[in-house]
Amino acid sequence: MKYPFKQFKADYPDDDSCLEAIFKLRFGEAPTCPGCGVVESKFHRVANRKAFACQWCGHHISPCADTIFAKSSTPLTQWFHAMYLMTATRNGVSAKEIERQLGVTYKCAWRIGHELRKLMTICEEGDKSLMGHVEIDETYVGGKEKNKHASKRVAGTQGGGSGKTKSIVFGMLERGDKVRCTVVKDTKRNTLVPIIYHNVAVGTEISTDENIAYSKLREGGYLHKAVLHGQKEYVRGKVHINGMEGFWKHLKNGIGSTHVHVSAKHLQKYVNEFSFRYNHRKEPAEMFRKLISSVGKKLPD
Repeated sequence: MKYPFKQFKADYPDDDSCLEAIFKLRFGEAPTCPGCGVVESKFHRVANRKAFACQWCGHHISPCADTIFAKSSTPLTQWFHAMYLMTATRNGVSAKEIERQLGVTYKCAWRIGHELRKLMTICEEGDKSLMGHVEIDETYVGGKEKNKHASKRVAGTQGGGSGKTKSIVFGMLERGDKVRCTVVKDTKRNTLVPIIYHNVAVGTEISTDENIAYSKLREGGYLHKAVLHGQKEYVRGKVHINGMEGFWKHLKNGIGSTHVHVSAKHLQKYVNEFSFRYNHRKEPAEMFRKLISSVGKKLPD
């Protein structure tokens, strides 16, 4: 279901409506009061404060406490607008674009973008293991193509853009469903296989390329088959990694066109952002709601 900007503005016209939305998504329509213990108590807005008070004992609940909004002087409408931009656009938005759209400083726009990327990360936590048919592949992001060889790459020193070295991103895609990606230090078996064990259910059918790191997956209980790229083979029946490679193309094009340069330090956040949008591409309105409902969770560093 699409979520047009006109509808977004109607749903969240001012800071009060944004605050009420945060309250309901964090605590429910009628939460139990922590002060008096009344079940399904009614809470009323406290004038001139970002808080709601219990109708029975007056206990205050501050919906923005312990969230990305807690110590921010930026109006909630601007935070929500940035959320909308990052979920409504296919390739995300740069800090400069957030700066222009919201009329804030670049420093503020940069912080908003990174805090929202952290929310996107925790939105995906706790999901079930990948199953069915899973495509697995790795890619190099950033730097120059001639530096792809391991002897010319220092893992973790450079992300995207104009740098001379590349970072490695490892990905797993359940066909017809979700993708999961993580930045890794190398493409060795001891690095990649534990990630597969943690994210992919045993017994799952797996397609990869001929990377030797995947050669022992059958011993781990997976139905593994490899497509032989070295022999110019890209599809053999249902054995291929075209879906994963399509995601890599979208990730790299998105980073290059929208952000131009991404440092290795923050690359994982951008990978998580693109993964989140891909996983919820068929439900943009739900994507926006999911971000808001996650504001009270503990954020990664």
